[in-house]
Amino acid sequence: MNKSHIVLGITGGIAAYKAAELLRLLTKQGVSVQVAMTEAACHFITPTTMQGLSGKPVISSQWDARVPNSMAHINLSREADAIVIAPASADFIAKLAHGLADDLLSTLCLARDCPLLIAPAMNREMWQNPATRRNIAQLLADGIQVLGPDSGMQACGEEGAGRMLEPEQLAEHIVASFQPKLLPGARILITAGPTYEAIDAVRGITNRSSGKMGYAIARAALEMGAEVILVSGPTALTAPAGAQTTNVQSAAQMYEAVMHNVARSDIFIAVAAVADYHIAQPSEHKIKKSNAPLTLELIPNPDILADVATLPNPPYCVGFAAESENLVEYAEQKRQAKKLPLLVGNIAQQAIGSDDNELILFDDHGIHPLPRADKLTLARQLMQHIAQRYTAR
Repeated sequence: MNKSHIVLGITGGIAAYKAAELLRLLTKQGVSVQVAMTEAACHFITPTTMQGLSGKPVISSQWDARVPNSMAHINLSREADAIVIAPASADFIAKLAHGLADDLLSTLCLARDCPLLIAPAMNREMWQNPATRRNIAQLLADGIQVLGPDSGMQACGEEGAGRMLEPEQLAEHIVASFQPKLLPGARILITAGPTYEAIDAVRGITNRSSGKMGYAIARAALEMGAEVILVSGPTALTAPAGAQTTNVQSAAQMYEAVMHNVARSDIFIAVAAVADYHIAQPSEHKIKKSNAPLTLELIPNPDILADVATLPNPPYCVGFAAESENLVEYAEQKRQAKKLPLLVGNIAQQAIGSDDNELILFDDHGIHPLPRADKLTLARQLMQHIAQRYTAR
């Protein structure tokens, strides 16, 4: 997204206040944003606010004297990598569906030669109105991306579908639209997070994995156009929109969920920090504390990745190795032992629970280091590597 240029169009609606936060999130990622507002939008949020956030004068009139050639609709649309309308009112959606162009924003949308994304925002009855449904269907048929809407409490006091997506969600969708679609239609099965092995009714054995890397990879795969099945251990994270998510607790449950989905998967990425052992006889009730030593018998869990890799017709398997020392040696040994086409290694102390990481990729072509970066950036780089290797098989 760095150095991309977006026209952010704002139409009349109470959700216009969310456009300010969306603008802030986009500029934070290095996006240049030019704001264009309808006359109605200026009654809900001022051009001064949007100019202060964007660092650029807001354009709201086709006849703006600051535009030398009086062709703001052409200039703005030609400079843009994408146009985003947030909020998109019912009236503006109707204009787009019928090709009307009676103000600056509708004119530049009609004159565009770049992608157009809209975030509808309106009352629930307006959203469900047959006219709006027809208009949305037409926009989708025309290749316009419709983001949302969400459902919930509305400014009018009613509750239902029609709320504009939150700025964080919109920013995520916008960024995703810019990613190369390297794996369209591919089915990718991903495990993420820790597992939890019960000792008794209240205690258990787990690890410090946050699930952030696995969730980032799921998001990056979705951005590339893949169908994602995410099998997640217990985390505090929200699953990426669009992922088919199955939540599990134990390694046995994760094993069952993976084996249920693996036959229809093209790629399997085993990111989860799966417990190597489970308790032989967990107690149904809480074990009462005493001064006597407590002995627990640990039974090895099945190796999910190894079992998938040895299936008669396995998917393209990607493993993860979190080591505390001798990363290169141990990671390559693990890759060879499990006969994996690709293994991702990292130092556990630097990775677990953090928002950034550095990775080393091991495959038949050698060792490929990915320098320290935030986990989503690394996930996108990893998925590009996977796409290249997978399609070259």
